[in-house]
Amino acid sequence: MQNASIIKTYHSPLWLKALSILLPTSFACLATSATNVAIPHISGYFGSTTDEANWIITSYMIANACLILMSGWLENIMGRKRLLKVFISIFTIGSLICAIAPNLNLMVFGRLIQGIGGGPMTPISQAILLEAFPKDKKGIAMSLYGLAVMVFAILGPTFGGFIVDNADWQWIYLVNIPIGILSISLIHANIENQEVRKKIEKTDYIGMISLIFWLLSMQIVLDKGQQYNWFDCAWISWLAGFSAFTLVFFIIWELECKNPLINLRLFKDKNFFIGTILSSSVNMLVFSTIVLLPQFLQNMMGYTAILSGYVLAPRIISCVFMMLIINSLMQIFDNRILIATGFLFLGISTLFFVNINLSVSFIYVAIPQVLMGVGVILTFIPISALVLGTLPKSELSNGASLHNLCKSAVTAVVASIASTLVARHSQIHQVYLVRNLSNFNIVFQEKLSSLIHTFISNASTNYANTKANFYLYKSLLTQSRLMAYVDVFAMFALIAFMLIPLAFYLKVENTKK
Repeated sequence: MQNASIIKTYHSPLWLKALSILLPTSFACLATSATNVAIPHISGYFGSTTDEANWIITSYMIANACLILMSGWLENIMGRKRLLKVFISIFTIGSLICAIAPNLNLMVFGRLIQGIGGGPMTPISQAILLEAFPKDKKGIAMSLYGLAVMVFAILGPTFGGFIVDNADWQWIYLVNIPIGILSISLIHANIENQEVRKKIEKTDYIGMISLIFWLLSMQIVLDKGQQYNWFDCAWISWLAGFSAFTLVFFIIWELECKNPLINLRLFKDKNFFIGTILSSSVNMLVFSTIVLLPQFLQNMMGYTAILSGYVLAPRIISCVFMMLIINSLMQIFDNRILIATGFLFLGISTLFFVNINLSVSFIYVAIPQVLMGVGVILTFIPISALVLGTLPKSELSNGASLHNLCKSAVTAVVASIASTLVARHSQIHQVYLVRNLSNFNIVFQEKLSSLIHTFISNASTNYANTKANFYLYKSLLTQSRLMAYVDVFAMFALIAFMLIPLAFYLKVENTKK
């Protein structure tokens, strides 16, 4: 039995309503990606290892993913306006804890609180915009949503790099405090509750607990797998098995439960299923470059944090430009053509990095970012408008929650798998390249003799010989890692091209009126 109560509605201008919901959402996305750049500085500040400091990212992602999936359920319990005000407050408190944390443990706790607070913002903002904007302006609504979610996430490394190179890393979190206070005021004044509040007859605690166990175990496996050589480690193998079991249990339970935490049967909707695959793939392609490119530039090219952030800046500029015209394009062209073209741009931009080397210029690395930004908007905005478009209004919040959870899970997996692929392929290339460091290789012997002759002027023969061999071996490791980056970028480019035909399986409504 359902009890319903009518909630008072407000009639704020659309732009003010959009600003109210997107302001906290954008800064939540900004803080997430900006933290990744600051990890070396934070670990140095607390005197911890990089592996220990990675829990700063892990704790946020686990809490964020759990709350993303629970946001539709929480909205039914608390009401939209109260939910937003409560969780923006939680996010702001978490930011304050991060900024004043005296040790790593409290920092991790602050990020956990931040993740709890930031979780519901993304799906709820998408649902609000789709409800508030008329059909012929869905493109504008999703352009604004893309600005908050995708563009600010891309801006994160540039923002974080600027902060850590010019001020204390704590400002990454301090800036969220006044934004949080302002956002609560705007939400109170301009966002209405959903018209009908549903009373939940029974809370799905089993589904909630299994979800948390799955996400927690999966994230630990992803974070620690490479460090402990994956399934060669017994506890990693057991934990991976436990993660798989809890995922299967969660799916079966949610399908059979009378009052599920999330309605997995939404995947029966063709647009929702295909749109979630495509949108998750966009996240995979975008965030793989956000993870790998700064690593390559800082570790192999010697770029500073802010300079590696500047490389991604052209992506932001092209994103913003495309958002100015994407609504017009969506009115003129079949959205499936736009999505397919977007994946073509994503594939071409990623393919550029197949030709990187240690002498590559700043401009060569920056130019593909322009193409990447065009591809992101051509895919992300039309997909966001279509993926929930065929769902009933009563399922928009649940659909947005499930959709965003899938994207978050894919992002977490890709962030780990991409780095693992680089490490593994680097080892493979070492096996092949080391064969060239042989006494039977004339080129190697000539290069070795030349280096020994160079070093011997200031040292003994034994020292010069050792130094020359070490120099050549270091060059081998560098070349192996470079070739590994090339392999991984080629893989992601191939995936982008393979996804182009899938766009035409989406159902598109005619909005040209």
